[in-house]
Amino acid sequence: MKAMILAAGLGTRLRPFTLDHPKALFEIEGKTLLAHAIDHIRAAGISEILINVHHFADQIIDYLELNQNFGCSIAISDETGELLETGGGLKKAAWFFDQDDDFIVRNVDILSDLDLPKMVLRHKKNRWLATLAIRDRQTSRYFLFNNSMKLGGWENRKTGEKVIVNPSTSLNSYAFSGIQVLNAAIFPLISEEGKFSLTSLYLRLADSQPIFGYQEDGLVWKDVGNTLNAHQ
Repeated sequence: MKAMILAAGLGTRLRPFTLDHPKALFEIEGKTLLAHAIDHIRAAGISEILINVHHFADQIIDYLELNQNFGCSIAISDETGELLETGGGLKKAAWFFDQDDDFIVRNVDILSDLDLPKMVLRHKKNRWLATLAIRDRQTSRYFLFNNSMKLGGWENRKTGEKVIVNPSTSLNSYAFSGIQVLNAAIFPLISEEGKFSLTSLYLRLADSQPIFGYQEDGLVWKDVGNTLNAHQ
């Protein structure tokens, strides 16, 4: 099994640090966010990792070389020419993943001890296309799921934007935790080009494909950018 770490973002919530550095190298609890993410993935027994880069990409590459890739086999997806957002970044990285295999995609700017093998087991057992780690917490943007935890919509409570896939279904709101398990069967379904988000892709596919939420509360979880902004 393989994994991808989304590390290409500009990290605006972590300024002024990210004016001169990539957010992946921001340190918290004495360790960079990238090291936290790699350690979380390695603890699940996964050593083949792809990292997408854009903002100060050379610093991330040098950091990995300095640390001998943390004992992993690490590939780089170079987005220095254009930041592709989460969906575009995943599409560009399709070459890395094995056909019909499952893989993990994880944001770099979260701290989590979510039990990845347990989540992967649920994903594989149900043969879902995408499994999204979610939490019952306050935020501005929510994924909406029916009572079976199948994705049914999305809303931004700050802007009032809302997308409902099936209006006849009762939906519950959950916040995305920045971790997902996907099957490589998703790649032939991606018709979007250039920059686009995984959220928009999931909403387009939700009515016809098995995209489900996986809730596991009570664990360590922190969105580093939001946490720092709350204390400024």
